[in-house]
Amino acid sequence: MKNFELRRDRYEVFRQFDNPLLNISLTLELPEFRPFCKERQLPPFHFFLYCVLSAIETIDHFMYRIHEDEVIRIEDFIGSFTVINGDNNLNFARFTRSADLRECIERSVRAGREAQASRALINTSADLTPRQARENVYITCMPWFEMRAIEHPIFSHRAADIPSLAWGRFSAPAGDAMTVPFSVQAHHGFVDGYHVHLLARAIADRVAAVMAAHPQR
Repeated sequence: MKNFELRRDRYEVFRQFDNPLLNISLTLELPEFRPFCKERQLPPFHFFLYCVLSAIETIDHFMYRIHEDEVIRIEDFIGSFTVINGDNNLNFARFTRSADLRECIERSVRAGREAQASRALINTSADLTPRQARENVYITCMPWFEMRAIEHPIFSHRAADIPSLAWGRFSAPAGDAMTVPFSVQAHHGFVDGYHVHLLARAIADRVAAVMAAHPQR
């Protein structure tokens, strides 16, 4: 929490706003990872999800939450993302993350299939305590279009402390690089535009590092 104390005065300002949320949409520039995934039979969405979640935890500002009107720092978070079920309705997938690439992807794929197969809305955090519910990052993907911006539904803006990340359709293959339309929503008391920049850079670095650590045999 030492880093947070350096910006507590900023937090105290933004926490008084009716809407303290920062929303930034950008274009992520990444190493082209789809051939890497194809060679190793890894689903590209779940590979990218692994890299995004791994990158988030390296930036302290995205780990702050509000619990019982006090700022806390979570040490880990749930793996979660949205899916479309068989009725073409929204559902939530949830899984326990793993540092191991293949194990984490297996878990996220399994969670996605479970959510897709459920007609009922599941994994809404109703089964979690208020403290456990803070250990989350909201993830959604809209692969059908090149997303320009997004505004997430908020129950109470002042209490919205959990970051929400979204991305759209991957760019067409074109050499060694690719782009992804990407959006970050976070409490401005914790996160500035600079920290969104750090996250974007961390995601690209993570993609490159994971690819380098898993050469083709």
